[in-house]
Amino acid sequence: MGHHNLPSYALLRSFECAARHESFTQAAEELHLTQSAVSRQVKELEDMMGATLFRRVGRRVVLTEAGRRFAADLAIDLENLKQSVVRAIAVGERMLTLRIGILPTFASRWLIPRLATFLSDHPNIEIRLETRTLPFDLTRERFDVAVHFGKADWPDARMTKLFDEEMLPVASPKFRDTHMAAEPARLAEAPLLHLITRESAWIDWFALNNISDKRLLTGRHFDQFSMIISAAATSLGAALLPKYLIETELDSGILIPLSDVPLKTHNSYFVVSAAGDVNPQVNAFTRWLMSAAKRANRTSA
Repeated sequence: MGHHNLPSYALLRSFECAARHESFTQAAEELHLTQSAVSRQVKELEDMMGATLFRRVGRRVVLTEAGRRFAADLAIDLENLKQSVVRAIAVGERMLTLRIGILPTFASRWLIPRLATFLSDHPNIEIRLETRTLPFDLTRERFDVAVHFGKADWPDARMTKLFDEEMLPVASPKFRDTHMAAEPARLAEAPLLHLITRESAWIDWFALNNISDKRLLTGRHFDQFSMIISAAATSLGAALLPKYLIETELDSGILIPLSDVPLKTHNSYFVVSAAGDVNPQVNAFTRWLMSAAKRANRTSA
């Protein structure tokens, strides 16, 4: 397909919207077009590509395998096009936009409370935070930088460690007093809060205290640290949480440590950028993050 025969934006937009909904009717409502107009544009795109993108199942339309692959690629391409426009506008306004892929709880609990310092020191840089939980192709998705938790295993990327993770057993004062959970043996008998992706964390912590019990896997289970923090604060159970996430609660006494023995995990937090990329704004943000992490470590030590 030659450059001059590429599909128009209108055709691509209609297909992307229809693919997202798997419905010509819903796409038409979103785009303020008629259903027949969307259907016609999708058919025109199929003719240009020489591939069937949708098939009818009863009164519905569903994506073919070719349509599903194209829709996944196109969603990224359209997002990149939008980012290019945003960047062009920012340059026109003499502002630089830093697009950051970040873990949701790290963003809300650690980065955002500190971010005013960076913005004050770099008034010509605007930031765009978008949450991601897994590594991705930095170049393809047009992210300038990312924050990653885990091992130093991000292909084709430059990774700089911010800090290791230490998890601390905590609870509300009311929970501690009700369950007399100041000692590991008593804590093992109390309700525990678990992160679904880290089911063995409590077992690992209790092993440090020479306690082993199958009952340690029982309790309340959540898929976000933010929910566990709320649950612990309202006395639903004891929680094993990274110290950086609960600075405010520890300072205010909403949560209190149940032991001074932390669980040191084998994972760390990293700031990540594309290998070989030379971007002054990324370098400035990376240096600031590292400095902020060092200050936080000194404070919590």
